[in-house]
Amino acid sequence: MRRLMVTGGAGFIGSNFIRYWVEKYPGDRVVNLDALTYAGHLENLEGIEAASDYRFIHGSITDQGLVEKILAEEAIDTVVNFAAESHVDRSIVAPGAFITTNVQGVFSLLEAAKSVWGEFSPSQRFLHVSTDEVYGSLKPDEPAFAETHTYAPNSPYSASKAAADHLVRAYHKTYGMPVLTTNCSNNYGPYQFPEKLIPVTILKALAGEPIPVYGDGKNIRDWLFVEDHCRGIEAVLNSGISGEVYNIGGDNEWENIDIVKLICDRLDELQPAAASYREQIGFVTDRPGHDRRYAIDASKIQRELGWTPSHDFRSGIEKTIQWYLANRGWCEQVSKSN
Repeated sequence: MRRLMVTGGAGFIGSNFIRYWVEKYPGDRVVNLDALTYAGHLENLEGIEAASDYRFIHGSITDQGLVEKILAEEAIDTVVNFAAESHVDRSIVAPGAFITTNVQGVFSLLEAAKSVWGEFSPSQRFLHVSTDEVYGSLKPDEPAFAETHTYAPNSPYSASKAAADHLVRAYHKTYGMPVLTTNCSNNYGPYQFPEKLIPVTILKALAGEPIPVYGDGKNIRDWLFVEDHCRGIEAVLNSGISGEVYNIGGDNEWENIDIVKLICDRLDELQPAAASYREQIGFVTDRPGHDRRYAIDASKIQRELGWTPSHDFRSGIEKTIQWYLANRGWCEQVSKSN
């Protein structure tokens, strides 16, 4: 049985991962370390607190002493690091927090694991969850990002994640630490904080407010349903080779404007208003350094670990829209605490 420390486990992807893992591996110990910043909410884990092998600890990954204490007391053999500042817009306005959490925090985690684990064993895993944004931007006809693609981050957020990726790699090469890195495409699904494109579109539409779309709306992203991402991380933890990088993507490239229109059309059917929700769409000034296209080549994880996404975008977005319609109270609660 594994003993996991999941960092950032009260956030969007982290909380989905904990829910997935606790349900599938009820005998494993799961310790959730989260600083509960604006995007981390214990409401995301309602019902999980009752699990006998689950523990929540309020704290930051930058606190190396605390991390070392947890690793030792709980005999942790698996670290899964979701903790990160992740909103590009916020990184443009206030990049300092991104350097602190995403770079200094990962350094503290690595140092703590090196100190407590000492002589590494095959059962230990340090999995660092990263992003496709470290690779930069693709032109319309360029092939998708593979694991060998050159890093070319274009925002303070992606630069901080790239720096963390390099640190993780260095600790494997220098110290032999049993690390794994995953680079995922844009996630969506339940419990995503209402600042990202899909929840913003749903909630602005329902509130009768303008739905903002950057620039011409033709920026392209590869979209990955969060449960598929959790399954991908599971595959890497179970079968991934130490020191390797695995890209996890949904093979679902969509222009932002087409996603917004799709959501509006579905809301017209599910919760019709006086006029089509499309009439609320408005184009706003593009953000600085806005990457034009991301796309993930997930053939390595599919070929070597047998993982494939189980949702296409239409099935995943249907589940997502239905979840937000059924959980308006959650949306109001987490928005109030921001």
